[in-house]
Amino acid sequence: MEKNYLLAKWLNNDMTKEELAELKADPNFEEYDKIKNYSALLKVSDFDEAKILENVISHKKTSPKVIPLYKTWIFRVAAVLVIALGITFTVQNFATQTQYASNGKRITFSLPDNSQVVLNAGSEIEYKKWNWSNHRNLELQGEAYFKVAKGQRFEVKTDLGKVAVLGTQFNVKARKNRFDITCFEGRVKVNYKDKEIILTHGQSVTFQNGTQINIPVNVQKPEWLENQIAFNKENLRNILDEIQRQYNVTIDVKNDSPNELFTGKIPTNNLDVALEIIATTYHLEPKKIKSNKIIFEGK
Repeated sequence: MEKNYLLAKWLNNDMTKEELAELKADPNFEEYDKIKNYSALLKVSDFDEAKILENVISHKKTSPKVIPLYKTWIFRVAAVLVIALGITFTVQNFATQTQYASNGKRITFSLPDNSQVVLNAGSEIEYKKWNWSNHRNLELQGEAYFKVAKGQRFEVKTDLGKVAVLGTQFNVKARKNRFDITCFEGRVKVNYKDKEIILTHGQSVTFQNGTQINIPVNVQKPEWLENQIAFNKENLRNILDEIQRQYNVTIDVKNDSPNELFTGKIPTNNLDVALEIIATTYHLEPKKIKSNKIIFEGK
């Protein structure tokens, strides 16, 4: 009630400096101010004083009805709140929805059809709730695991290619020039440049620099959901990029990076073990310059 009272006084330009400062400190003040400014642009017809006077004289006099000032304030506050709710509804349903998982984080969310999405660290998805039934499109940067609701379909677009859902559970990863798709249940249709491939349960495909690599799958879901990163013939730079995303650290390699490709798993919940695997595989020595900065040097 106190907040409504302050809003009413503000709309009537009847606030003290202290009250105005208190209202401006409200996190929703910017939205209130926009609504007030938009309302000020509304125009009404010119006031015809002679006509109003004639109507008053011609009507039988009645006892004047007094409306308390606080009721006028409440009506104005109610109008502001209705407009604010309308704006919020429009933004939530018509604007593009963005889901972002920062480095070192993962997020889980639901699509309008109740399909589940787990977004890996350093990844982003955009989609629109409005008219989802007719435009089921998502744009992915990074990596995500999809558990599609029964009978639902949509398309995942990346900078490297797109994946059409045919009722399934699958994983998509698009990093730099490498595009990985794994099907854990059902089927997915993969489009990469001029190629179209149908993947079924237990199949995975990788495209890198235009080369296709088929990889067998013997797990039921992505390893990263269980705090491991699985690599198949990955170069050192890509491996370090992934470790940086998972642990939110910076890693540099002095001198030239080794050219050997790595196949194996690295944990996402123990940085020391992850660094030791890299050090042993590539004959490097890790040095922590800061808590979030590591340098690899040759032994």
